Amino acid sequence: MKILVTAKRVTDPDTRIVLKKDLSGVDWDAMEYKMNPFCEIAVEGALQIKEALDDDDIEVEIVAVAIGDEEATKEVRTAMAMGADRGILVECAEEDLDSDAVARMLVKIAEEEEPDLILLGKQAVDGDNNQVGQLVAEYLGWPQATFAYKIDMDGEAGATVLREVDGGVETIKLSFPAVITTDLRLNEPRYPSLPGIMKAKRKPLKTMEPDDLDVELDLKVETVGFMMPPSRKAGVMVESVDALIDKLKNEAKVL
Repeated sequence: MKILVTAKRVTDPDTRIVLKKDLSGVDWDAMEYKMNPFCEIAVEGALQIKEALDDDDIEVEIVAVAIGDEEATKEVRTAMAMGADRGILVECAEEDLDSDAVARMLVKIAEEEEPDLILLGKQAVDGDNNQVGQLVAEYLGWPQATFAYKIDMDGEAGATVLREVDGGVETIKLSFPAVITTDLRLNEPRYPSLPGIMKAKRKPLKTMEPDDLDVELDLKVETVGFMMPPSRKAGVMVESVDALIDKLKNEAKVL
């Protein structure tokens, strides 16, 4: 069995965002980076599936994939240090990508790798688009389950997925090949061990470009500009409860 899992490089959400002076985009050089937290959950999910199927004598190969610039090698190596068997990096600039372009490249990789299961984080914390997994499933014509918080494997045949929906839980039974996107409650990702980090340096990492996948980067989403949110106004001190109520009524208009 083969699992393809994403390891996207994203801006650290705890880093202060700095825009370029002309407001044309983010000053990427001023940012810190890490693996998308939802992708970390997807990698951990793939590892737990592998460990569960090992008990049934089913050999599982995990392939970690990232699409981004050369620096995204770090995230692929992190996934391999966690336990993925090998990695693939498609090198291209972040500004050349939108959700559809990423999905089309993942589809080409899937056609070449022929995985039984594609695991993705439900969304990336930089764009928060929540689109790639659904697009991949649609382009491939595979069944999908999004926002998975529990995955019960049925050997190599398929899986039963519990997913969170508004007002409750939905249970979906999938046959493989399939696409699953992971939610926060699925697991707690492990930290790479020192032996795992050392082994990751020797694991194969294939590097390619969009042209190698015969994918044209014709973007469907155009970013025209950025702006920072307005600064919060300073608070004011009031001398009495009556003064507070007056301001809430007549200025804030929340009463």
